[in-house]
Amino acid sequence: MPSHPATPMPAPETLVVHGKSRMIELAWPDGARFRIPFELMRVYSPSAEVQGHGAGQEVLQTGKRQVTIIELAPVGNYAVQPTFSDGHDSGIYTWDYLYFLGSRQDELWREYESRLAAAGADRDAPMPQKAGGACGHH
Repeated sequence: MPSHPATPMPAPETLVVHGKSRMIELAWPDGARFRIPFELMRVYSPSAEVQGHGAGQEVLQTGKRQVTIIELAPVGNYAVQPTFSDGHDSGIYTWDYLYFLGSRQDELWREYESRLAAAGADRDAPMPQKAGGACGHH
């Protein structure tokens, strides 16, 4: 009988949203603790609106440095779904994904900065307006 490829990450022991510093703080049963900036969460949202529907379809996010989380809804016992101050609310952040974001922050920031540079984009530039909405979401 094939074994399950990975055991899902258990829920964090604590999850605190720090509005003033714009960070989410998580403590895990394995002793790991992370403070993840809202901006990092927003630019790496797992939603189709950001990730696209396949490789190479990612949408580079800009102008998210000041974004805040205005609501954080539980999704079952495996994830949370934040509503960001820019209206983005379609990303479901599993415990596995939050652990990934927290544990690989330095690498993810470098990757983001490289993608910005390659696109000739500025981290603080507003997102370009699209005609219509991606995936029917506005």
